[in-house]
Amino acid sequence: MTIRWGSYKVRGIYDELIRAAGRPRPESKALADYLRGLSDQDIEEYKAAAELAIHVMGITFTVYTEEEGTIDRAWPFDIIPRIIAKAEWDRVEAGLKQRVRALNLFIDDLYHDQQVVKDGVFPAELLKDSKNFRPQCMGIDPPNGVWAHICGSDLVRDKDGQFYVLEDNLRVPSGVSYMLENRQVMKRVFPELFGQYSIRPVDDYPSQLYDMLASLAPREIDQPEIVVLTPGVYNSAYFEHAYLAQQMGAELVEGTDLVVGRDDCVYMRTIEGLSRVDVIYRRIDDLFLDPEAFNPDSMLGVPGLMRAWKAGNVALANAPGAGVADDKVVYAFVPEIIEYYLGEKPLLPNVPTYKCVDKADRDYVLDNLDKLVVKPANESGGYGMLIGPQATQKERETFVRLIRRDPRNYIAQPMLTLSTAPTLVGNRVEPRHLDLRPFILSRGLKSDRDISVTTGGLTRVALRKGSTVVNSSQGGGSKDTWIVDGEGSA
Repeated sequence: MTIRWGSYKVRGIYDELIRAAGRPRPESKALADYLRGLSDQDIEEYKAAAELAIHVMGITFTVYTEEEGTIDRAWPFDIIPRIIAKAEWDRVEAGLKQRVRALNLFIDDLYHDQQVVKDGVFPAELLKDSKNFRPQCMGIDPPNGVWAHICGSDLVRDKDGQFYVLEDNLRVPSGVSYMLENRQVMKRVFPELFGQYSIRPVDDYPSQLYDMLASLAPREIDQPEIVVLTPGVYNSAYFEHAYLAQQMGAELVEGTDLVVGRDDCVYMRTIEGLSRVDVIYRRIDDLFLDPEAFNPDSMLGVPGLMRAWKAGNVALANAPGAGVADDKVVYAFVPEIIEYYLGEKPLLPNVPTYKCVDKADRDYVLDNLDKLVVKPANESGGYGMLIGPQATQKERETFVRLIRRDPRNYIAQPMLTLSTAPTLVGNRVEPRHLDLRPFILSRGLKSDRDISVTTGGLTRVALRKGSTVVNSSQGGGSKDTWIVDGEGSA
């Protein structure tokens, strides 16, 4: 009897599986009973089976700073899943759909009338200083008014058990391939548990992604040519680019594989000649997408691609310029944005956020850096942050200078007590903090049926005791996420 829930401590914190006094939550009881019955040898065998599956399936992630040769690492995975009841997930799903609909309307407005600015809801000076606003996109009407076709919103729970949105990723969100592979690993290692629980599937994501992309095709043909545009093998998300292309039956291409013709259409070079491309799922940032329109030194993009897009001869997902809403200062305005465009109260709350561009907020942040998490407006992957309570005095002084030099670039949030989930450490379980990234696909904005949310998402877990940094490049791992009906039968 290796796992004893009575000794698993969860006081003052929300744990995803276990309540106080070692009692599992109703939806987790069957899993907790099952894990309690495993011997040390059983656990070792299951862990080894999961590691072998990850190796055989070739699931890797890339660490840019690796100094020992290869930059690829086996995907870090914990075999104890996270469980969320379907009834609770339904509320989260509704909140995410509401949020993404409002954000797409906001982006479309910024590239047309900018009424949200004229009405004083979003400050003009914030738009003027936006790093991801693209004047080249003014007046463009992407299909169905959608700019962010794929969004990954990060969710966390505080100690009260409430889900909060931590940030929205609307440029080139990654991680969905790991959500899919996590499920495949769990099915290989614990097939018996899938017979005991009614677990909502995630396997249909590639087909949903394909259908959404196909709906953007400018030509009315049965099988539009869809390609995944990658920066190449050295990109940290290359595994995902290749995986999604393979799952969709689409071509994986680099910029040199594509050419824009004199007719402003995009063509793919093949051994049989040029083949017209209808939809590009681009995994390259805006500034590298087209050297004619953006960075002239870019070797990753396709010259003339923006011309083809503006002419309506090719669809791009996500649309260039969508990143204007992938800004942590914009994030702070999302509750007002939802009310402005939809006339509704937000269903999912933001984490309370201080905008350093506002003097009162900035003064509070500078006086309380030891209590706050400070984030730059446009970084990702956990880079450029200050975790105040864990920082040194020298690090806090550095951020005082950074904030005073460029207050527009920083927000600050209170240090939440992130929820935990039981995670295997050797042959025992210990609580580890985690977050959740669901993925939202949008093909239109008129009804809920135009928007779909993955049932669950990618759960990232901080494998180091006490750490709240969940990024795999900084020591984090992941878990399979189960959205379940009922309580299981084990």
